[in-house]
Amino acid sequence: MRLSSTINPGVSVSFCEAVDRGIADDGGLFMPASIPAFPPGFFNGIGSLSFQEISFLVAQRLLEHEIPADALRRIVEDSLTFPAPLHTLDDRTFVLELFHGPTLAFKDFGARFMARTLAYLHRHDPRETTILVATSGDTGSAVAHGFHNVEGMTVVLLYPSGRVSTIQELQLTTLEGNVTALEIEGTFDDCQRLVKQAFADRELSSRKKFTSANSINVGRLLPQAFYYFNAFARLPAREPPPVFCVPSGNLGNLTAGLIAWKMGLPVERFIAATNVNDVLPRFLETGSYVPVQAVATISNAMDVGDPSNFPRILALFGGSLPAMRRMLSSSSWSDDETRKAILEVFQRHGYVMDPHGAVAYAALRRYARGTSTGIILETAHPSKFPDVYDTMLKENLEVPERLQALIQGTKRSVRLSGKFEDFKAFLMSS
Repeated sequence: MRLSSTINPGVSVSFCEAVDRGIADDGGLFMPASIPAFPPGFFNGIGSLSFQEISFLVAQRLLEHEIPADALRRIVEDSLTFPAPLHTLDDRTFVLELFHGPTLAFKDFGARFMARTLAYLHRHDPRETTILVATSGDTGSAVAHGFHNVEGMTVVLLYPSGRVSTIQELQLTTLEGNVTALEIEGTFDDCQRLVKQAFADRELSSRKKFTSANSINVGRLLPQAFYYFNAFARLPAREPPPVFCVPSGNLGNLTAGLIAWKMGLPVERFIAATNVNDVLPRFLETGSYVPVQAVATISNAMDVGDPSNFPRILALFGGSLPAMRRMLSSSSWSDDETRKAILEVFQRHGYVMDPHGAVAYAALRRYARGTSTGIILETAHPSKFPDVYDTMLKENLEVPERLQALIQGTKRSVRLSGKFEDFKAFLMSS
């Protein structure tokens, strides 16, 4: 598999190089120069395959033997030790539950795959690699747990102070060993900016070996395509093709779904559901991409005002706005509308959704067509957001044991300003 930069398509690197470098030297994101598709016949028998079997075949198709088959199979099997079940709301509406991993969020899939891929690539390298991660909540905890105590890896997490839930913060700050959490005075966009500046700083890169585990790293992005194939395989009827409704912030999850579609996965349409941070809906409406300062919401993992993966989505559609509009819709929802959606799902179906999945539910309901099959991506376990729910809903929340134990943990973080010079000084001295 060859990948190029979203800024300079003439750049060409292997998948292994792209994972190791994180972003291109010109600041662009790595994207597949071409996306290999499965023949239509592949999908006829997909329902008989397990999640791990599907994921291995997708990974093998994408990577084109960059990693030997036996090693790639071990990476997949060691990464996907938990399911991604499809829950039925009604005969036309399904919820893809992506919260059964160690941190109860969809980021576990990509983070664990990337950790094991990097460990494989660096198995003969004596140098230590520092993983830099900006997080609005779930990414950081997934990466922290995915890389925790992985030999040769050090993790530095940056999260916006006061803008993650209490449980998310505990997941970020209670691990020790090779994980350090930085509490940044600012927004997620400030955290993301600091990571990008660190990669671009020549003095830092001469002293440290960096890579990123955000969805800007293609090694964390591509494995998220696995569960789109798995969702399709678990549908009771695969005609007509499903509509995927994706809670959207930094747009990595949506990008992975679009890559699955480019690989031949039958899809009627994608809906990108956002909270009031509505950069993508406004772009699709006006054709103008205008980043904004992120606003805090109850669906905090989507509080992104300048989504990093937007250039990748443009690249997938060849920069064509009409082509994008034919396959992609987007809408934004307020906190009040999100709460109403949570209550509606519970009253209609007895199912408690997290605030991110609830935004997607609202967006799918607006789009709903009589013959469409809709799949909502439920990206985090609702018990991670206890402050969102009223008494009745809290009584119906099942809190997993690992979260109950986490509440007893001790927070350990380093507080920093949003200034790059302070972040750089920390990295140089650590």
